[in-house]
Amino acid sequence: MRVGFIGWRGMVGSVLRARMTEEGDWAGLEPVFFSTSSPGGPPPEAPGAAHAPPPLQDAFDLDVLRSCDVLVTCQGSSWTLQMHPALRGAGWQGVFIDAASALRMAPESTIVLDPINAPLIQRAMVAGKKDYIGGNCTVSLLLMGIGGLISSGLVRFVSTMTYQAASGGGARKMVELVRQMHDLGAAGVAVADTMGGLGVSEVVTQRMRAAEHPTSAIGSPLAANLLPWIDKPMPGGQSREEWKGQAESTRILDLDTPVPIDGIAVRVGSLRCHAQGVTIGLNRPAELSELEDIIRNTSPWTRLIDNTPDATRSQLTPAAVTGTLDVPVGRLRRLGTSPDHICLFTLGDQLLWGAAEPLRRMLTIWRTHAEG
Repeated sequence: MRVGFIGWRGMVGSVLRARMTEEGDWAGLEPVFFSTSSPGGPPPEAPGAAHAPPPLQDAFDLDVLRSCDVLVTCQGSSWTLQMHPALRGAGWQGVFIDAASALRMAPESTIVLDPINAPLIQRAMVAGKKDYIGGNCTVSLLLMGIGGLISSGLVRFVSTMTYQAASGGGARKMVELVRQMHDLGAAGVAVADTMGGLGVSEVVTQRMRAAEHPTSAIGSPLAANLLPWIDKPMPGGQSREEWKGQAESTRILDLDTPVPIDGIAVRVGSLRCHAQGVTIGLNRPAELSELEDIIRNTSPWTRLIDNTPDATRSQLTPAAVTGTLDVPVGRLRRLGTSPDHICLFTLGDQLLWGAAEPLRRMLTIWRTHAEG
């Protein structure tokens, strides 16, 4: 199978290639790597591939792109919006697996998150659909945590308060967050021994507001701060990031009747883990033991964390989860507002289940389907 990779140098593409190497996914593939900037250059390694990759190909060369059975792209929506219609218009019938948001809501697209919607993916393949798109990172991580609850029919509404990492905005924002941390840390440490806590607070706040504080990538201070707006405005006061919660969940879960999902999306100073505080209204009061069983069985990677201080601090944090496929769910309890209201907290690595892993698994699923 000849598989083309576009956007393989970026964060998501790099994580995708690393995961493919870890899982031995290159075996039997004929990989072709494309570049928007340096065609002709040396390709990356693809350990175990059926053939060594050729030099980098031009990511805008329709003829070479069309020679691939599958295209896997992490290049972004601009490339997709230009090249996907050109490919289909030129008669290409291959499989398009994309991390970008451009085609998520297109009628012929299937949003892929196979631990949650494998039956939908299977139906799409049998029906001959060829566009398989990774979901919004926050939505995918939410459903890896509580998709089982929603699918069970128990859920009346979901309110999500998200705490999204800098990685959701790209590598430049991650790097700038670290620079902001260093800038503020240097200012605070310089006066910590002489001015105490209040003095440190004043110095750090002044530095955060200073013109010299690095904000060119993020646009605002994020270290020691938070930004309660992500993406473009939508009608009704939502941001587009908040709108995606219900819109994409409905498609991923293939729901006939949407479950209302809404809340506030917040950018925080985490590097690559998105977290969410979730309030759920149930259709009926339920024992916590019933809900715990459903959560545990959501996916092999969904982990229920005991609602204790030690377990929460050690297992339900970005420090514990970054770089792993675990999606822990904790702080599960009944709210005092109503017997049918519960709350929980969940998080996961934005670059794994939030981006690269669904694409990697979709490529494997398609290979099995095509070879079967």
